[in-house]
Amino acid sequence: MLIGEVLDAIGGLSAHVKIYAATLPSIVHLKTIPSGVKPSLEAIDNYEVIVSRARRQSVGTPYRALNESLVCSLEAFEQGNLIGAVQALLAIIDQLERMHQDHEIAVGRMDEKRLTEYRAALRKVLPGNQPELAETSGSM
Repeated sequence: MLIGEVLDAIGGLSAHVKIYAATLPSIVHLKTIPSGVKPSLEAIDNYEVIVSRARRQSVGTPYRALNESLVCSLEAFEQGNLIGAVQALLAIIDQLERMHQDHEIAVGRMDEKRLTEYRAALRKVLPGNQPELAETSGSM
């Protein structure tokens, strides 16, 4: 498994998280989503395929250390816990950066750029990153 394959998996999972986040009403607290606003079964299946593939490919590589966070992300996504899924993906990005700093893996400049882009995209999904909503929430 190469860093590019790991980043492809993170990109795919991030895309699913962003699509799911776009379906949520903005006035509902994102950690306590009603059961009727969970990801579709198809989205969950696609997410699980990406996680399973990444876990299989990571066997015998330094990337196997990411498996626990991948499973946490999947479990959170299945439950409709957007914050939990995003936090697990951000933890994977943090772990990849630590592995790079410790010279356990090689990360090229383009891969570093992808990590930065994925981190920014995931942070945008988290609550509190839309100041226009914060202004209106106080008047309710």
